[in-house]
This record gives sequence, structure tokens and C-alpha cells, in this order.
Amino acid sequence: MKDVRPTSGKVLGALFNILGDIEGKKFLDLFAGTGRVGIEALKHGAESCVFVESVKNRADAIKKLIPEEIILSLDIRRAVSWLVKREMKFDFIFADPPYNSDWCEVLPNLQNLEKLFNPDCIFIIEHSIRENLIKTDKFNIISERDYGETRLTFLKMT
Repeated sequence: MKDVRPTSGKVLGALFNILGDIEGKKFLDLFAGTGRVGIEALKHGAESCVFVESVKNRADAIKKLIPEEIILSLDIRRAVSWLVKREMKFDFIFADPPYNSDWCEVLPNLQNLEKLFNPDCIFIIEHSIRENLIKTDKFNIISERDYGETRLTFLKMT
């Protein structure tokens, strides 16, 4: 099991400053880890947040903190399938995969991910500045922001 690398306070603050008003919006936190980003979304007024964390003890810890939200202890691919079957849609999808893994290549092309997008959904991927996202016809990069070794990439559906 890889160590969890929580999103830094600096990056977290910047993220929600960039997103602006998320009051009443639906948020999806992929690779949730400690749940810090999704919990912050709820504090900023998100209507709901679904957390996806494949490591069961981490998912259980999030559930103890916020039992009223949906916490899925599933692989990302299975979680996307579960959410699509329930016709769930989101205004913001945040993914913080392990750095230096193949997820920057996989995420933009993840099967059925686009079915989770409300119109104007913003897809945010936190990754190492040394990793580049694979180009895809599904998404346009609308912004990239660097914070030390961390990059936030903001995408929208084409």
C-alpha cells in the first residue's frame, strides 16, 4: 500500500480560490486518501461529495468523519461503473492519483468517465510537475497551475 500524500494546504487553498462559488454543486473526489479535498468542498458549500478510495481502512476513516456522504472503497474503474449505473453526475471531479504512476495516461481516457459530467463540469487532476497528461479528444486543458512540485490541471469536455 502506497503512503497517502494529502493535498497541501497551499494547493487546497488555491484550488478552492480558483473554483470560486461551489455552493449547491456536486463534487466527486477520486483517489480520496484522507478525504481532505472532498471535505473542504463540503465546507465550501458543495451540496454533496462522493469519495472514492480503494484502500478500505482509509475509506472507513472518511466514513467515520462524514457518514452522510457516499464513500466507495473500490478501484476507480469499478467506482466509475457503479456511479454511471446510478446515473450520478457531477459539477466538479477532482482526482489526486499517486504521483509517478500511469494514472496521468489512464485518467483522461478512462472508460465512461465522461458519463459522470454535468454540463460545464470541471475535471481537476493533481499530479507531479514531472508528469504530463496524455492528450485526448475528450478533454481540453483550460488551465494549469504549479505549486512547487505539484500541478493542478483543469480540463473540460470538448
